Amino acid sequence: MRGFRFWDLPFPCREPENRACPPRPIVGHLRLILATLSLVVMSTTVLHSSSMPSVIAGYTGAIARALESGGVASEPVFARAGIATADRNDPLERLTSEQVTRLFMVCVETTGDPYFGLSVARYIHASNIHALGYALMASRTLWEFCLRLERYFAIVSQAAVLRVERVQDRVILHFNRRTNLCGETEDAFLAFMFRFMRLLLGKPLAPGRVCLMRACPAGGPQPYLEAFGALPAFGCAEGMVEFDAAIVDELLAGSCPDLAQFNDRIANECLAKLNRTDIVARTRAAIVEQLSSGHCTRARIARELGLSQTALQLRLSDRGTSFHELLDETRSELALGYLQQNELSITEIAFLLGFTDASNFTRAFKRWKGKTPSAYRH
Repeated sequence: MRGFRFWDLPFPCREPENRACPPRPIVGHLRLILATLSLVVMSTTVLHSSSMPSVIAGYTGAIARALESGGVASEPVFARAGIATADRNDPLERLTSEQVTRLFMVCVETTGDPYFGLSVARYIHASNIHALGYALMASRTLWEFCLRLERYFAIVSQAAVLRVERVQDRVILHFNRRTNLCGETEDAFLAFMFRFMRLLLGKPLAPGRVCLMRACPAGGPQPYLEAFGALPAFGCAEGMVEFDAAIVDELLAGSCPDLAQFNDRIANECLAKLNRTDIVARTRAAIVEQLSSGHCTRARIARELGLSQTALQLRLSDRGTSFHELLDETRSELALGYLQQNELSITEIAFLLGFTDASNFTRAFKRWKGKTPSAYRH
């Protein structure tokens, strides 16, 4: 099977059970561009329960489609759960984890399907997780995919925290819950993640190990083998997925660095809006906004955030970081994306990152990656 390409992907994309999405050479490409650009102008409505862990509300659209595909009318089910279906994929339109759990309980009771979460995964679209979905789709490798998912995971859910680590020849994703999560939520997200990664990779992807926090349904683990490509361990203290690093490092045929960076910018803004008390997310978003101006100083960022320089420094210090660490980290990450865009010269990239000249950028890049930007590019 050949690798995934952007123009092959219809929108919204639901991969049928036994065949790949049919190619749409022109329409698919135009839809991607239009859908991506439309994210900038989408209206935002926030569920005012910011003190509680929340989940992106667009997720409910997939639940509704899963119900309808099984011959169950979704509206009465949602009404019983006291939840309205989400018509838009606005990342600031949220549900509490308790609401999602209640909805899944009613769905399982109505359908009699203890594996309903796995069914939902087939109906989750990249667009359901807003700019993050498009950024993931444009990733250069699955390693970049995993790091991007880790950084912006709060857009999907604040009910759990994702941590990615590399241990020798393995890449491990750790999921730790911040509140009680129903097993169907865990099933749906992991099954969706596996489907998404396989679509981008363009070939089978089997994890080395999967650990679930939920208990195994009475019907046994076979549906998980089909969805995950491996039998999981159940009742674990944390969720965990392990991959062979060699597969995760393979270049993806559909990577698109400029679209990835464009959507990363939107995802940063979403994070900052989602939790206005998160000083790290707000500072990072302000840095991305100001970098190319050449005046991305601590004083300017503090002013943008309505803080004094001292207050900004103290609040970042409480989070174990500093303005200069965030500036350096953001520049490093953006540089990798810019270097994949061959039409950009090293000098242009230097100015986009707020450096006064290419030599300063080159010195910084050698500190980050141990080689010059030109050597890394080639």
